[in-house]
Amino acid sequence: MKILLTIGDITLKGGAERVVANLANAYAQIGLDVEILSFYKSGDKEAFELDNRVKLSYMHQKSFDKKRKNFFYKMSYKFIESHILKRDFKDKDFIIFNNSPHFPLFKNKNTKYIRINHTASKGRYLKRYDYFDTLVLIATGEIDFWKKHHKSVAIIPNFLPNISNLNTNYSQKVILSMGRMTIVDEKGFLRLIDIWKLIQDSSEFKDWKLHIVGDGELKEKIENKIKDLNLTNSIILKPFTKDVESEYLSASIYAMTSHFEGLPMVLIEAQSYALPTISFDIATGPRDIIEDDKSGYLIEDNNLNEYATKLKTLMQDENLRAKMGAKSKEIVKSKFSKDVVMKQWMELFERIKNNA
Repeated sequence: MKILLTIGDITLKGGAERVVANLANAYAQIGLDVEILSFYKSGDKEAFELDNRVKLSYMHQKSFDKKRKNFFYKMSYKFIESHILKRDFKDKDFIIFNNSPHFPLFKNKNTKYIRINHTASKGRYLKRYDYFDTLVLIATGEIDFWKKHHKSVAIIPNFLPNISNLNTNYSQKVILSMGRMTIVDEKGFLRLIDIWKLIQDSSEFKDWKLHIVGDGELKEKIENKIKDLNLTNSIILKPFTKDVESEYLSASIYAMTSHFEGLPMVLIEAQSYALPTISFDIATGPRDIIEDDKSGYLIEDNNLNEYATKLKTLMQDENLRAKMGAKSKEIVKSKFSKDVVMKQWMELFERIKNNA
């Protein structure tokens, strides 16, 4: 079986790029012929390590010119790229599109085209999805919508390439939150600070620390808010690190306050180290990972008081943290391991081929 994975720019250090690298490596490890096509190249090399059996090619040896926003310029690029894709990859059984605006305007008869939706996207440019034979969602939040608008929809989550045998120490009085500090505050760090203020107003939790790990344009605003609320003694800002394992193992609770997500891998990673997790129940993502009252808590979106209350419940009870943490790890092994998810992909390939 020959598979081509496409991505906008494999040199970027983003979530979709990591998923593509993980998928390609997993396909290669089970003996499939797999190649990655990156439409653009803004960096020197791919951001995530690839198995030496994975072939990699670039359509353009530069990044996309974002200054050229003219609609006709963009569309001409799409027509040209779709033609090149049809001409140069006619031997592929499956071509899988990831997190880019590209779609197969021109198609080969014996190739099946799959689109993975890495983020919530319902309601935008629906007709372009008709070019794909199957649409794969990574979370369940939009399944009802897409079943109304596409003939073939599947749910296959992202996976962890490796699940650690290590578990955290629940006696640690540290809460962890990680993510990019984007200017739109996608990860909700500003409201996390408001929640922490509610908690720190009680003297019971003065010995607890909140670690926020990440970098980005919003960092200065986050720092200023921490100072304005007199929380500098209890909130520790830490820069992005590749040694995320040490961060997970330094905490006994993981807190997510994102405004929107696709399938937040950081929650899955946290649970793989047996951390109980807490998150707002936003449109997609957390409810596929957290089992409310079992592995953590799902909170009504933007209900800061309820979030603080549930966080306090976890902070007060080490046994509860351990119990929920054990359930967290069980969920990751049963739903997000490489073996479990790759089985779903192979079943999808067979189903598409049989329905051809």
